[in-house]
Amino acid sequence: MTTEATLPPTSASPTARHLWTRTRGIALALALLAVGAVTIAVVRSDARHGELDPRSADPRGSRAVAALLTDRHVTTRVVTTLAEARAAAGPDTTLLVAVPDHLTEAQQRRLHSATAGSGGRTVLVTPGSTSVERLAPGVTADPALSLDSTLSPGCDFPAARRAGTADTGGLRYTTTHLAADACYRSERLATLLRLPDTAGEPPSAPAPADASRDTPPDAPTGDTIVLGAPDILHNDRLDEHGNASLALQLLGSRPHLVWYLPSLSDTAAPEDERDFLDLLPSGWLWGTLQLFIAAAVAALWRARRLGPLVPENLPVAIRASETVEGRARLYRKAAARDRAAAALRSTTRTRLAPSVGVPVAQAHTPEALVPALSAHLHDEGQSLHALLFGPVPGDDATLISLADQLDALERQVRRP
Repeated sequence: MTTEATLPPTSASPTARHLWTRTRGIALALALLAVGAVTIAVVRSDARHGELDPRSADPRGSRAVAALLTDRHVTTRVVTTLAEARAAAGPDTTLLVAVPDHLTEAQQRRLHSATAGSGGRTVLVTPGSTSVERLAPGVTADPALSLDSTLSPGCDFPAARRAGTADTGGLRYTTTHLAADACYRSERLATLLRLPDTAGEPPSAPAPADASRDTPPDAPTGDTIVLGAPDILHNDRLDEHGNASLALQLLGSRPHLVWYLPSLSDTAAPEDERDFLDLLPSGWLWGTLQLFIAAAVAALWRARRLGPLVPENLPVAIRASETVEGRARLYRKAAARDRAAAALRSTTRTRLAPSVGVPVAQAHTPEALVPALSAHLHDEGQSLHALLFGPVPGDDATLISLADQLDALERQVRRP
């Protein structure tokens, strides 16, 4: 019965302690990153749950304003697709777009084509710089936000004048429309714009007399409202300042209110389908770049030299013949006869040059080495040139023969 001998671990063998020391920094960073991501996701999901949803009773929901509109005989209907929103556009309907920035470029163009000239009212809640230019041409969003949240009307728009101060501070807009009402200005830029639809006609079905006590008796014409902040629609802000009055007047001027909440399930048109990049949040490109930079810094940090290499004794002594045999097997496995022949010839030339009076620096120059060997051996030199600088052997037998001839040449030169 034979047993295999187990080799003792060397000083270079990694231990559990060494592995933990090397990886504990990366493991700690990954753990902190995971905890931070989960915390942010929980906080953001809690803060945005039911936001601007007329069915939600959360602080940022809009169930309260929907209930007040119902008391004034204004019907509220929630839609989540572009097809439903476009079909609802009409002179007796107010279309509220909760998050215009969630729409694709094609969806925004199609929505504007359906609402322009419909005679109804379109309310855009906090549209960004790109979406507002498509949904309300001629309007530009300022990159800087309003510093004040509660502002005074400062315009001739009847709904704003009757409501008084309101929490409209947020995005600020400028417009080239001469007939537009620019209200609730912050540093001379409006946070609420009313753009009359010059192509629209008065609605065929006027709103009920009790739809809103602040609504004038004459039937309104079509227009677009650009709202810079959603605060007047939130449940927890509706009872502050003139928020309720302004919200009811903006949304209750028609007998029907269609509340459009864009969703990822919208498949109204093939050209509106989003690809994977559209589903990624804004800033993903910078986030990915930061991850690549962090990975590069980590690689440089882990690859840095801590100091000079420390010589270490081998655990066992290896005979030179075994090393030569192992290297030869590697050459044979790779079929590298050219490298093996070059190594044999180079080593032979290096050893023979001092014996015939040729500097080692010129040992690999045929014009210097071959004549010296010919003079020393009284040979013509042609066979020496083919032996020391000849072609690559074609098979293993020729390579073995070359090794034997080089060995014989070296013994002949060194013979006294």
